[in-house]
Amino acid sequence: MSSKVMSTININYRSAIRFALREEMKRDDRVFLLGEDIADAGGVFKVTEGLLSEFGPSRVIDTPISETAIVGAALGSALMGLTPIAEIMFSDFTAVAMDQIANQVAKYSYMSGGQAHVGVVIRAVSGGGISFSAQHSQSLEAWFAHTPGLISIMPSNPRDAKGLLKSAIRCGRPVMFFEHKALYPMEGLVPESEELIPIGKSEIRKEGEDLTLVGASSTVATCLEAASRLESNGIHSEVIDLRTLSPLDSKTILGSVEKTGRLIVVEEDVGFCGWGAEIAAQAADKSLYYLKSPVKRVSAPYAPIPFSPALEKMYMPSAEKVYAAAKLLVQGS
Repeated sequence: MSSKVMSTININYRSAIRFALREEMKRDDRVFLLGEDIADAGGVFKVTEGLLSEFGPSRVIDTPISETAIVGAALGSALMGLTPIAEIMFSDFTAVAMDQIANQVAKYSYMSGGQAHVGVVIRAVSGGGISFSAQHSQSLEAWFAHTPGLISIMPSNPRDAKGLLKSAIRCGRPVMFFEHKALYPMEGLVPESEELIPIGKSEIRKEGEDLTLVGASSTVATCLEAASRLESNGIHSEVIDLRTLSPLDSKTILGSVEKTGRLIVVEEDVGFCGWGAEIAAQAADKSLYYLKSPVKRVSAPYAPIPFSPALEKMYMPSAEKVYAAAKLLVQGS
């Protein structure tokens, strides 16, 4: 019996997200979009381009410049049975709406004893690498992973961006969906048929037995590049793409650590109190006797992200930094 081959198309990360939005809006007329400049302008990164002409102004809604109002309106409409997808132009601006996100959206179902269902997806553009400076380049995912009641998703490629966004829209729970701005041009193969990627399940992008590298969003490519360099030096790395930060797929991470005995976590955000610290703590707590060396984190320093391209490059994690840390762990143990 011949196996069925899945037909794919080559599209970029930006288009994959747009495809997911379009498909879900066609599937369910309760799904609508709201945010700043998402209608006529198609969004500052052109993710929602063309959706206004297709679905009209009642389902692609330009809002005032008020992140608090955007999230508050999304919450209210969800409580009335709609499925809002709110865009926050830069994840840095979630700070303005923190009460709505952390105290309202995240807790409403709990505080209603499960009677209220808050199916809200908040798309937020995250990350650095293109010199947008300290107020438009942060990676703040750890804030929301620390908030009970929120799902946090960080896709690293076009296929995951589409499949995870569709799953987020359908899950009926509050979701923070982080899109890394530097990944928008990335191209990749995406199934033409519908694919729902499960929330809370990481993916092993490369298998190895000497070292585990864990990344999410932009740092997955960093890990893969470092792994390729390490391979030429006889060090075989296993690369895990978290995909979902909360819930965290601890089983896959710890299973890999127990196989390789070494762990490096690579996160773009400041390392202090970051999600990498949580993974390191879990490895120390649950897999300590498998570790052949201390857990290493490669992350940003404890400082605002700089505007200067040269300084920003020094600030952010890189394949060179991961490579150096890995060689030290393997050859020094």
